[in-house]
Amino acid sequence: MTTTDSTDSTAGTTTTEYTPERPVRLRWAEHAPEVYKAMIRLDTAAKQGLDPKLYELVKIRASQINHCAFCVDMHSKDALAAGESVERIIQLSAWDESRHFYTRKELAALELTEAVTVLTDGFVPDEVYERAAKHFGEAELAQLISAIATINAWNRFGVTFRMAPGNYQPGQHK
Repeated sequence: MTTTDSTDSTAGTTTTEYTPERPVRLRWAEHAPEVYKAMIRLDTAAKQGLDPKLYELVKIRASQINHCAFCVDMHSKDALAAGESVERIIQLSAWDESRHFYTRKELAALELTEAVTVLTDGFVPDEVYERAAKHFGEAELAQLISAIATINAWNRFGVTFRMAPGNYQPGQHK
């Protein structure tokens, strides 16, 4: 596998392009800078009032579901920097079988993350929403859903443009 280093303007970091197998398709932030800036503002607004560890767990889980390796890498590192444990990050992909690692509030957030991310039946089931509503006040629930929607949008950019994981360091995207 041949690699070349290049700057990934979407996160302000250096990433590795894998060529010829999976080159980065397009540096979208260079071509749609106002959309990128709006996404940064949306992301900043969506995390307001949320516990930083919970916020990162939600972002990691949605990114796992969406197969966005760049975001899994970024948010795993950000979670570690926020004080999250390696064990809880590792278990996140199997959270439903590893429930004892997480609080009830976190479990409700993870279940809601999966429902909002997958939308298999075209909606979020009432029981999932109600479980989350028991653990989050209305404002916090609105912020949580905003964070879930935002990471799903970031994942679409990451996966579509083949952003490469590996070189992100916490603090680089701020």
